[in-house]
Amino acid sequence: MPKIIVFLGPSLDVLAAEQILSAEYRPPAKRGDLIAAARDGAAIIGLIDGVFHQESAVAHREILAAVKGGIRVIGSSSMGALRAAEMDTLGMVGIGEIYRMYKSGELIADDEVALVFDPVSGISLSEPLINIRFTLKKAMAAGIIDAAVHDALLVSARSLFYPKRTYPAIVAGSGNSVDSVTRERFLGWVDTHSCDQKRDDAVEALEFIRDISCGETES
Repeated sequence: MPKIIVFLGPSLDVLAAEQILSAEYRPPAKRGDLIAAARDGAAIIGLIDGVFHQESAVAHREILAAVKGGIRVIGSSSMGALRAAEMDTLGMVGIGEIYRMYKSGELIADDEVALVFDPVSGISLSEPLINIRFTLKKAMAAGIIDAAVHDALLVSARSLFYPKRTYPAIVAGSGNSVDSVTRERFLGWVDTHSCDQKRDDAVEALEFIRDISCGETES
């Protein structure tokens, strides 16, 4: 089995990840961490979560150095999706819907995937904008909100600084655009029906790495 190192944080908890893929899991990547993983003998690197503003982010040049060194670098979900969309023509592999949306230009800003989380537990303390987008679409499809409310809530979400993005804050920020009955209905629904596209993409990436690593073992 090739050595696999995966940088993972709030997108998916490690216990769930280990049920999918046996790997060495490290915290969200910061600048220099991929170089360290390469030095530690990684044959496959999964870049899912990475820091944005807390410390310097993963540099393009270290990803390129890993790829040139024969390491398979897979990106998905969060920082990994963003970097893969920028570097897939240079050998990095992107997985998941968020990667595809960045690649197509549907998503542009880094803050689509940014959030704040507890560094000890890894629990998310805010909602990433990309998950909010998917949740609002699902709520509209379910008849919980209409198109006008969808647009008002999305405008509110986008106006908030990413650490402040929670569903109660988004609803509060919509002002008179959303009536009180719709507010309560949406907040009650979202507790159990919100989307987590970042988690879904992280799972897809780990399954992809599992499959290619098995193939390399067999060969």
